[in-house]
Amino acid sequence: MNKFFKAAAFAMSLAAFGAASFQAAVANDSVPPEVKAIQKRGVLKVGVKNAVVGFSVQDPLSGEYKGFEDDLARMIAEKMGVKAEFTAVTAATRTELIDSGDLDVVLATFTITDERKLHWDFTTPYYTDADTVLVEDKSGIKTLKDLMGKTVGVSSGSNSARALVEALIANKLIKGEGYDAKTFDASTWKEGVKFHQYDDYPAISTALASGEVDAFCVDKSILAIYKTKGRSYIADSFAPQDYGAVTKKGSGLSAYVDGLVKGWLADGTIKKLIHENGLDK
Repeated sequence: MNKFFKAAAFAMSLAAFGAASFQAAVANDSVPPEVKAIQKRGVLKVGVKNAVVGFSVQDPLSGEYKGFEDDLARMIAEKMGVKAEFTAVTAATRTELIDSGDLDVVLATFTITDERKLHWDFTTPYYTDADTVLVEDKSGIKTLKDLMGKTVGVSSGSNSARALVEALIANKLIKGEGYDAKTFDASTWKEGVKFHQYDDYPAISTALASGEVDAFCVDKSILAIYKTKGRSYIADSFAPQDYGAVTKKGSGLSAYVDGLVKGWLADGTIKKLIHENGLDK
């Protein structure tokens, strides 16, 4: 089913929900107050990426968002009987917008970690990815070992720099003396590789093309859009990671969204969406 008809189906479902069903849902005491507030507002405010092929890409002309995480967001909104309102986020801005209340939920290739779970609620994982490194073919960089002495571009607020350092340590390419995952700072790290942090992925890709950085490190699914002619992944991948939907810590919305994700995992809906968006290749 193409995206136009899928969007139309969502709209028809929302219309079918009807005012009576909406009032019943709001009146139902079993519905968390946060969900009731969203239903009363009529809009679920969702943070998504806008340039991650397969997950979420915003059409520059129509402004429409298309991708796996966009589909999930629309389905969550549909279950509430409301519409999904999308806001483009980056790894650096997504948590701020959750904390401020500007967003209800974020579905933005957001890696689940124990540290992050202290501050925000994550659903059951809906996708598993891994990090790798993208380079210009002319650089001659083909493995982790070839990165020694190089400058790597990473996104501010992401775990990519830390994951790469841990991979270098695990492969005995650096000693990693003084490395501490809790206090790690990409801006000051010097052993083996150096990092340059950017606000978004297009900026890192531009830096790679200009030679400002020698490599671009992030989740492989994110790198896919930037793997153009003359560029390749290195042979190594590392740091397998799970993505989940994120809500404010302790919110009644958290369990509600997690229940939906678990149900769609169990009945095969998420697997189907992953396939439809080309993410199982």
